[in-house]
Order: sequence, then C-alpha cells, then structure tokens
Amino acid sequence: MTPGLERDIVDQQAYEHNKARLHELGLKLPRIADLADPRKRLAAKAQEIVEVDPDAPDPLNLFRVHWHNGPDRYQLVDVPGHLVLPEALTGVSAKIVVALGNRFPMINAHKVLAAYGCLIPRLMSGAFDITRHRAVWPSTGNYCRGGVAVAKLLGCRSVAVLPEGMSRERFNWLEEWVVDPSDIHRTPGTESNVKEIYDACHELAKDPQNLILNQFAEYGNYIIHRAVTGPALERTFSALSGNGRLRARAFVCASGSAGTLAAGDHLKRSLGVQTCVVEALECPTLLYNGYGEHNIQGIGDKHVPLIHNVMGTDFVIGVSDAASDALNLLFNTTAGRAYLANHKHVDQNILAGLGDLGLSSIANVLGAIKYAKYMSLGADDVVLTVATDGASMYHSEMATAQSKHFGGSFSEVEAAEAYGRYLLGAAIDHVSELGRFDCERIFNLGYYTWVEQQGISLDDFDRRRDQAFWDGLMDLVPIWDEMIDKFN
Repeated sequence: MTPGLERDIVDQQAYEHNKARLHELGLKLPRIADLADPRKRLAAKAQEIVEVDPDAPDPLNLFRVHWHNGPDRYQLVDVPGHLVLPEALTGVSAKIVVALGNRFPMINAHKVLAAYGCLIPRLMSGAFDITRHRAVWPSTGNYCRGGVAVAKLLGCRSVAVLPEGMSRERFNWLEEWVVDPSDIHRTPGTESNVKEIYDACHELAKDPQNLILNQFAEYGNYIIHRAVTGPALERTFSALSGNGRLRARAFVCASGSAGTLAAGDHLKRSLGVQTCVVEALECPTLLYNGYGEHNIQGIGDKHVPLIHNVMGTDFVIGVSDAASDALNLLFNTTAGRAYLANHKHVDQNILAGLGDLGLSSIANVLGAIKYAKYMSLGADDVVLTVATDGASMYHSEMATAQSKHFGGSFSEVEAAEAYGRYLLGAAIDHVSELGRFDCERIFNLGYYTWVEQQGISLDDFDRRRDQAFWDGLMDLVPIWDEMIDKFN
C-alpha cells in the first residue's frame, strides 16, 4: 500500500492509542466533506466555537480549517473571502479573483489545510501513533507551521524542517509553538533548496520515532485541496457570476508542493478552466529545466513535485522575484498606497485588501495578469487564484527589498516605477502553453527526483501520467470520512 493512501487500520494498537488520546482531549475531527462545505455542515459548530480565539492552540480550531472564515476569523461566511482586483491596479480588463488564505486559523495561511489532509490517513489507520511518533514536516515555511499547529492540537510532538533563509516571521511563530527549540530544523539555503530539505529528512527518518509527512509527495495534500479548495473557488465564482455573464477561464497558482494546483482539476471539470502553474523566473525548472535561487517564498523548486498532475497542466508562467519584492513595497508602504490612491484612483477597500497578499500571492496575481494578456481576455472573463498567506509574514523582507531594488528609499517616485514596470509592464514573455510533448518533458524531469533520489518505484511514478489515476484518488474522500466518523 502506498503510504498516505491507507483505506483501513494498519496498526490496531496505534489506532487505539490515537483514539484514547483524542478522547482524553475531548476532541472530534472534522470530515473532509465538512471542510468542503462548512456553511451547510458546520453552521452549528461555528456558533459553538464563536468565542474561541482563531490564533490559539485550541482543538476546536480544526473546525475552522476551511475557506469560509470571515474577516475576523471568528465567524462563518457564505462566500469565501476574496479580492476582485480592478483594472486600475492590474492593467487588464479581465477580473482577477484572489481567494484569501490568511483567514485560516492559527497560522494565517491555507497550508494548515494541507497538513490536516496529509495527517488524516496516517492518524485514522494507525500508521501514525500520537503516543510514539514525532511528525516531521518538510517545508519552505507555511506547511511546517500548519503541521506543527495541527500536531499540537492533537497533543503530539513535531519537527519543522525549513531553509534557514526563510522570513524571520516564520521562525518567530515556530519558536512559540514547538515543544522544544531543537524541533526547528534549519537546512542550508533559501526557497530553492528543496533537495537539502529532503536530505535532512533522510537523516531524521533513521529514527523510527520520526514519521516524515512530505507535502511534495503526500497524496493527501492533493486530495484535500481538490476536495476543499476547488469547491470553495467554484463557490466564489458562482457568487460573482450573478446573471451568468461571466466566464471562468483559468486557475493560476504557483507550484510549491503542487497541492493547491489540485483545485484546478476540480475547476476544470466544474467550470472548464485551464490550469496554469507559476514559477520563479530566477529558477525556471518547469519552463526551461533551469535552476537558480529566488525569494518568492512558499514555492520551493528545482524539482517537479510527485503530487503535481503535470499531464493536466495547460500553462507554465514565469514571474520574477524582483516583481514580487517590489510590489510588496508598493502594496504595503505609505508611499506605495498613496501613489495607487492619488494617481491610479484605486479604491480604499482594495488598498486595505492588498495587505492580504504575501510574496507568493503577488506572484500568483502577476501570473494571472500575464495569462489574461496572453489570452487577450475581456471584462467578462475571470481568472481565479489564491493568496496563500498575507503580507504580515514578510515585513522583515521589506527593508531588504528596498535596499536591493530601490537604493534604500521608496517614495512615490519609486512606487510609480514599481507600478509601471511590474504591473502595467507585465508581458507575455516566459509564458509556455503546454502541448502533449511539453507535458511529457516536464513529467519526465520528475524521474530524477522521485525514482533516482527518493526511491519511488517506476510503476508508481508512471501511473501518474493517466488522469484516471488522479480522479481515482478522490474515491478516498468518502472512505476517509467514514474512518473519521468511526474514529469520532
């Protein structure tokens, strides 16, 4: 059986340990179906937990691991929080719609959903024993925070593995949540150094008490995003479309672990969209089999994630980290917002919402703009994307960006430069529309990571070419939900 795809109990003793621990905590677990449609399934629970602090390590916050949290993150809302970015900002008439990940509990990022999806099959089957195992969460930042949060709610210990060059805010959060400072494992490098993370996990896996939950290879990451994030985005579009005039054209998302990209498979079936993957131009692995280093934090690269449905991907779009760095300043400084308000007449509500966009979120928006220009989209066209986290995770990066790109100052003059160069100047360069042979090239590139380095069998690697494999994974959702019911 493929680890992470368990359908039944594999270790009865561990299963009983898990049940006893959660009974002791008085904790029940939400079903995937609950998180997929919380407005119908969790309305009563939302009223029950309305006083619970969404940032506290409270087990009831598991019932907030969905896209329907309100602006205060206490209340449940009918339509997931989102921004509709105006043409005055984007330079395109198409509607760029951004779902807001910073409304998720505990970590202000949607990766807590991925962590829960990866842990469910291990917990429900007894493959993970709360009383014995430490959960190891390899990540470039948000996923390991999500894993630490979920594990803490369950009363078990975690190890966060992430590059030492990630934002100070990530480490500040981890230092408050881990059991011991040694549970933060810093690997060499920055965003692009995923191989070093895997190497650290190989060492950690030598201890049988450590269970590696690698988001890049855990199919639970794919499954829960297709089951939860996909319908949330569909619901957002339906709320906007009103009289049905609008057309959903694409779902655009940075690669990262490729979990969120699974929402594109849902939206392709339900709305007929194309799926576009964004990557850093400084490390163009999918575009050009390239390499390098960049600062679009949250989209680790130099490899093709095992859970990326490459053959179902329609575009690869390259975005420079110089653009995301500069726009982070434009969106989140007094000078930048003054320029947008006074010279571009961007509405104050939109300006306030720009703080909901972190570095990878800005990259997603730029990818959506480039797609809209490439496809010559009009006012009735909608491009859907997500904001993984908000700007609060990158305040420490702003001084570095200001020094690196603007000589140490950022006035309205520099704001105008950033706007003209990176928003109005966003072009259709480094956009690849994928045909079959392009998809095959990218798919084959994954062989060197997963078969040669990580020991995945060739059969398990190759079966991912077929869309039926990815569709078949969704058969696990009702099975896992039934396991959760029995467990509860």
